[in-house]
Amino acid sequence: MAKNKEEIQSGAKVKLGTSDKIIRGFGYVVITLYALACIFPFLLIVGSSFASEELLRAEGVQLIPRELSLDAYEMVCKSGRIWWSYLLTIILTLVGTVCGLSIISMTGYALQRKDFPFRNVISFYIYFTSLFSAGLAPYYLLMTQTYKLKDSYFAVLLPLMMSPWLIILMKNFVKAIPHEITESGKIDGAGDMKIFTALILPMLKPALATIGLFLALGYWNEWYQSSLFLSSKVDVKPLQYTLYEVVNKMDALKNSVAGQYVTLADIPQETVKMANAVLATGPIVLLYPFIQKYFISGITVGAVKG
Repeated sequence: MAKNKEEIQSGAKVKLGTSDKIIRGFGYVVITLYALACIFPFLLIVGSSFASEELLRAEGVQLIPRELSLDAYEMVCKSGRIWWSYLLTIILTLVGTVCGLSIISMTGYALQRKDFPFRNVISFYIYFTSLFSAGLAPYYLLMTQTYKLKDSYFAVLLPLMMSPWLIILMKNFVKAIPHEITESGKIDGAGDMKIFTALILPMLKPALATIGLFLALGYWNEWYQSSLFLSSKVDVKPLQYTLYEVVNKMDALKNSVAGQYVTLADIPQETVKMANAVLATGPIVLLYPFIQKYFISGITVGAVKG
């Protein structure tokens, strides 16, 4: 037993027994089937988005359509506004994620400093705000009347920049870093900002990747704030809300008087919904493999209660 332990610690390969191989093989099979079950619906959506409307209505969704058609993508991209929405969403995602990570990481670090006298009071205040909400009407009046953010992109950018849950998650991350590292920086004459940027921040890569992914997903999938505060006066709106408007306009055309002179086959309504899903989720899905290792380790560490 001790010999095997020494071999594992030294990095030597350990020969697996028959039962270990069976258990490991069974685990690989289960994980593979689960991964296929997760990715198969998305592949169905991708395949159906390239199908013709007649084929989709007659035979349902298809993984590999018999008749390829780009009518849905042409309908979505016809106005050209979607590309400006893409650019706006990318800018909001990058700016919001970077600013949010900066604020959340500094807040989590400050609340975990043992020499910060008000950390418990502020931590309780942040946690308390996550339990109650004033409601939609006071929130709308606050953003439009007090902050004057009606028809402003800041109305989309600022509310998603930080949340009590993400601050608590970052605080748990920072708690795993020994306080002696901060004290050693002080002994060497470093200031608080120097200690944070040079000593603490490099140790928070899993935390930054995890919380950064949550922030990026929030900005990329945002449509609710846009529907509240961005009126028709704003020409370019975030991607999700623009795609939402495309679907609504097609529904309105189908039910309008003008739509009575157009056959259902001429309106790629169902395939447009599939194309919207592909255009909305494709880019953010490609981001996950690059931060997967940090995300998994970050969730594991941050889930420890403190």
